[in-house]
Amino acid sequence: MLDKEMAISGDYIVIKALENGVTIIGLTRGKDTKFHHSEKLDKGEVLFAQFTEHTSAIKIRGRASILTKHGEIEAGI
Repeated sequence: MLDKEMAISGDYIVIKALENGVTIIGLTRGKDTKFHHSEKLDKGEVLFAQFTEHTSAIKIRGRASILTKHGEIEAGI
């Protein structure tokens, strides 16, 4: 698989809001890390997110359950 294809088919995570107003922020790759996308979730809403050639990190503010291939994590508790 080419490097670009590997970056585009990166890992997925699932984020479920456990309260209203959970914020998810995508951060860029490269020399300077910058915000490139944000979403707000209300209690019970679910977002599937993917690490790509543009997204190197995801920041979560608020109470949320995060599912990854490595297990489940709770944020904001």
